[in-house]
Amino acid sequence: MSTPSSSSSSSSIWVLSNNKLQFFTRIRRFLQSKATRKRCDPTEFFNKEKSRGEQNMVEQVEKVEVMENHKEEKEEVSEILLQKTVKMLHFGSWEEKEVAAKEIESLVKEDVKVKKLITELGVVPVLVSMVASTVASRRRAGLTALIYLADGTYTNKALIMEAGILSKLPKQIDFLDESTINEFAELLLSLSSLANTQFPFPSLEFLPFLTQILEKDTTFDTKRSCLGALYNLSTMLENATPLISYGVVSILLELSLVKEISEKALATLGNLLVTLMGKKAIENNSMVPLNFVEILSWEDKPKCQELSVYILMILAHQSSSQREKMEQARIVPLLLEVVLLGSTLAQKRAMKLLQWFKDERQVKMGPHSGPQSPRFAMGSPLNQRDTKEGKKLMKSLVKQSLHKNLEIITQRANANGECSKFKSLVISTSSKSLPY
Repeated sequence: MSTPSSSSSSSSIWVLSNNKLQFFTRIRRFLQSKATRKRCDPTEFFNKEKSRGEQNMVEQVEKVEVMENHKEEKEEVSEILLQKTVKMLHFGSWEEKEVAAKEIESLVKEDVKVKKLITELGVVPVLVSMVASTVASRRRAGLTALIYLADGTYTNKALIMEAGILSKLPKQIDFLDESTINEFAELLLSLSSLANTQFPFPSLEFLPFLTQILEKDTTFDTKRSCLGALYNLSTMLENATPLISYGVVSILLELSLVKEISEKALATLGNLLVTLMGKKAIENNSMVPLNFVEILSWEDKPKCQELSVYILMILAHQSSSQREKMEQARIVPLLLEVVLLGSTLAQKRAMKLLQWFKDERQVKMGPHSGPQSPRFAMGSPLNQRDTKEGKKLMKSLVKQSLHKNLEIITQRANANGECSKFKSLVISTSSKSLPY
């Protein structure tokens, strides 16, 4: 049996133990909450992010330094290679010159700044001399390097011209391979852009070589480059005389019927047509106006249609003989087709040309408004008779053409739903209701 003293002692021990347990529990909770606050402390988070940002910045700076060092090293290597290449081109053997020309091509491709720098080192005259070589690989190496040097820079083009490139052109192209002919055409196209500048451009020296290429059975790319060069020359009115003298009109008219290259040929003819000599040369050619009338039917070549009807407008203006030839070539149905299915510009031009045919004998045209008809006194029998005959003729022609070509026009329409619209439009349209 326990005594009172022993009972009180055990009780106090239990209380003490319980208090210690509660104390340690509170301490543990406090430490846990402090640790949580410490993990969520924004100041510490900011400091860590700041430290990380500084570290990233240092890494970026180091990367930039590495890139700059690499760039400097690369520039040093390029500079050494450039010096070596120029030295080989000037003082090396012909084989070394060929290697150097190919290296120049690579250097210009990689760095545009090299174009200006390398020409200042006097490489152009050497490359031009290589073009005159009878060795095909050497000639092509010089040509290719010059093409890249001339691309997009007026100064380099002028330097190539001053170095006498035109005097190095072959007199005959029969012995040249297709690739070399194409490169010559590409270089001449690039140099021909000088015709529109203050540079004294010798167009006469261009023409023999260009006409040879156009008359030869070459690729469309080669012919397109030559036509582009002729177009650049034709933009200057003073070049019209040499161009026509070299017989380019017949060449252009023949090539205008080749769909792949027709556009440039027509554009060049349009430039020549604004001169008196050019208009006369085109009018007197047996292919006119048949070629241009045929081009009006090219629905898949809207730009060619626009250029063709423009040329026909100039030819028809104040020329009754040309208008008669056009009528004989059955131009009216094709013009109606262009009005319905052509581009906006082609439609406007075609409608204007139709107006000239329709109103030729009954409307006085201004000096710049189309064909001029003879003037007679009002009320004279001759004037009345001609007017009535003209009305009957044009009305009959238009109606017959409309009905005869109805199915062809509607079949070529893109949308099936427009067929009924076209049919009703054509049937209800008379010569008086046409917009032009």
